[in-house]
Amino acid sequence: MAILAFDIGGTSVKFGIWEKDRLVKKGNFRTPKTWNNMKREFLEIKDKLAIDYPIEGVAISSPGAVNQKEKVIEGVSAVPFLHQFPIYDELEEIFEAPVAIENDANSAALAEVWKGAAKGLQNVLFIVIGTGIGGSVIVNGEVQHGKHLFGGEFGFTLINGTKTFSELGTAVGMAKRYNKQKGTTLTGEEVFKQAEAGDEIAQKEVDTFYNSLAIGIYNLQYSFDPELILLGGGVSNKPDLLDQLDGYLEKIIKKVKIAPFKPEVALCQYRNDANLIGAVYNFFQQKGEKVDETKEK
Repeated sequence: MAILAFDIGGTSVKFGIWEKDRLVKKGNFRTPKTWNNMKREFLEIKDKLAIDYPIEGVAISSPGAVNQKEKVIEGVSAVPFLHQFPIYDELEEIFEAPVAIENDANSAALAEVWKGAAKGLQNVLFIVIGTGIGGSVIVNGEVQHGKHLFGGEFGFTLINGTKTFSELGTAVGMAKRYNKQKGTTLTGEEVFKQAEAGDEIAQKEVDTFYNSLAIGIYNLQYSFDPELILLGGGVSNKPDLLDQLDGYLEKIIKKVKIAPFKPEVALCQYRNDANLIGAVYNFFQQKGEKVDETKEK
């Protein structure tokens, strides 16, 4: 079975063919400005790849709140033309094949549960640390979307009573606070380096970042009690992230003496292909297809 997969982003759309348990014929194109142009790009890719691959379905990772029951993408995103119309119907018409769509963060989480760092686990939380905090809740191997399709929107939670997880628990927020005090335009990575060089303001903001991330993780662990909490997003590439974070979690556990265990935290295995792979897994789940549980080749 060949599945055509797309990962829609604000600046580019990735694509590939899932065939014989691997992702092949990968490529990308710049995200169009209109829905009609997007459909033309989709059809062009499909027609080109269908020459060599019998496409039996289309799997899509998309921004926004994907309502799989109503077959519409709700909410808002960086690609505004995707929302609030019968998108499934139009896609199935142009592709002449069944279509399954899932939110991008949920897709990345499904990739990890299917073939990545959480393979074999049933109950996992996935935290995406980017400009803000996003994520996904996986229970019994399936995404928990929630009543309002806000399952996994951890960034809305409060860390210190007034500031959200998104404000305090990201390297982007850390850099913003530092730059406001110093009148600079440093990135999060540069603020980490300033802290290592002895900059006291940088050290204070790095401490706030790690402490806030640790508090958020601790709270999620004792709210959902998952088998594993996975971290993704740009800052997950920081080599010492887990070691530093572990120290802050240790401090919390020592302070909250009633807490019997420390959260188990790991980094995501997949990076660029996560959303494509997870979208394929969602397609199989939605269509009731059996899947290969081995690692991606």
